Amino acid sequence: MSDIQPQELKRRIEQGEELTILDVRETWEYEEFNIGARLFPLYELPKKIDQLESMKDSEIIVHCQSGKRSNQAKKFLSQHGFSKVRSLNGGLNAYLED
Repeated sequence: MSDIQPQELKRRIEQGEELTILDVRETWEYEEFNIGARLFPLYELPKKIDQLESMKDSEIIVHCQSGKRSNQAKKFLSQHGFSKVRSLNGGLNAYLED
């Protein structure tokens, strides 16, 4: 699936759409600022993947600060059978700039 652009994500959040958004940053980054996503630090994803099992065919949006970690998370989840994973293009940096 293609990545999601910051403008699209903002619009969907503002419209109150129910989304599954995973923040794959570190806990301290999440505590400083978050957009309401569920915290799943990248290094914990392999241990917590079973918590996401029921979402294998649902859209999952992953984000980090710049897009690098979320792209790794997208690749990992896709390799484990998740078919609709999208990374926030440019991460929170791009989201906040928009």
